Amino acid sequence: MNYKIYITLLLLLAPCCLLPILAQEDNIMDDIQDFTLELPEGMQMEEIDSLLSDWQTRNFLSFDEACETTGLNPDFDAKTYAHRLSRLPNVVNMPYNNVVQKFIDLYSGRLRNSVAVMLGASNFYNPIFEEALESYQVPLELKYLPIIESALNPTAVSRAGAVGLWQFMITTGKQYGLEVTSLIDERRDPIKASYAAAHYLHDLYSIFGDWTLVIAGYNCGPNNITKAIKRAGGATDYWTIYPYLPAETRGYVPAFIAANYIMNYYCDHNICPVNTKLPMGTDTIQVNRNVRMERISELCGITNEELRALNPQYRTTLIPGDAQTCTLRMPTAAINAFIEAGDSIYVPLEEIQIPVEIPIVEQPKKKTRNTRSTRSRRGTTVKVRNGDTLSSIAARNHTTVARIKSLNGIKGSNIYAGQKIRVN
Repeated sequence: MNYKIYITLLLLLAPCCLLPILAQEDNIMDDIQDFTLELPEGMQMEEIDSLLSDWQTRNFLSFDEACETTGLNPDFDAKTYAHRLSRLPNVVNMPYNNVVQKFIDLYSGRLRNSVAVMLGASNFYNPIFEEALESYQVPLELKYLPIIESALNPTAVSRAGAVGLWQFMITTGKQYGLEVTSLIDERRDPIKASYAAAHYLHDLYSIFGDWTLVIAGYNCGPNNITKAIKRAGGATDYWTIYPYLPAETRGYVPAFIAANYIMNYYCDHNICPVNTKLPMGTDTIQVNRNVRMERISELCGITNEELRALNPQYRTTLIPGDAQTCTLRMPTAAINAFIEAGDSIYVPLEEIQIPVEIPIVEQPKKKTRNTRSTRSRRGTTVKVRNGDTLSSIAARNHTTVARIKSLNGIKGSNIYAGQKIRVN
């Protein structure tokens, strides 16, 4: 599917009935020739679909049969759109023009059902966003950036490798204190990523002194904004440097303005938010030893799916507490069960070097249905069967993974069906 939209910017004089500020914006747009605008990834259908499959969406959002989003999308004149934007209590300048209108039409038209879902999902995240933005004195209307960045999906991954609600690249994420390793990716942590984003936005404002340029810079990076300013003869107005920006950034700021519009005036377009049932109260516990989510699920009455949803920063089911202090979020009852389980919940020391068990490689010519053990002068050997892992074999034979690896000279954890290995 082609996710680029082609918007022809018509060279029209502003109608005399519009406000003076509208005429000024239209004159700026008149200087721009035809351009191709790239739809921000958060507005593309695969990101919207990923939001619908998110655990929180499936468990806590529901359509209200008494208030369904209708197919009727009223038309309004340009003066009405401009007046509504001017009424928003925002610090960021949000002018109306025909480019902004294209994105308003997209949100109120083809994406109207997705807007209904995002209105519900925003109840999960807006309190987090607002607290983080306020802590760095960033305008609260920037809480709508994740709508066009990730469609409010904390596990979203862009084609370029940006991750999370705020779509951090690895380099920028690490620069702002987000840890990214083979086991942990804090770009997926809604709270930590929100504070990192607020810090980054604050720093961008220190560079440009203009929130519209900050928003553009968040999308394409400050270097691209600086180059566009130079190419525009030193102009520092977004709409003046517009022709010199990357294709996606040309659509990014208008999409942000349209997102602010639709998230405030959805009722005027007959869009009904989905119902939101806030999750049960959760809390966090600090983990200082390795622990697996499967074991937590077994002992604490919480599903693996819920654990992964509440702790999206962990890339595998291993929480590497031995390497560093890790934060684990769970419902209060599950935390109490975790504490009561004591040492029995943690990963045995001999297994801590195996963060992810690699699936066995099947060898068709050596398939066998049973694991048979034989005793010899060299000890007991077993034949690996389909589905076996070093951990499962160690448990069945009352030994440890470390012992099996030592006896057989196994470096990693890759075994295959039919292979004979010593267990003692």
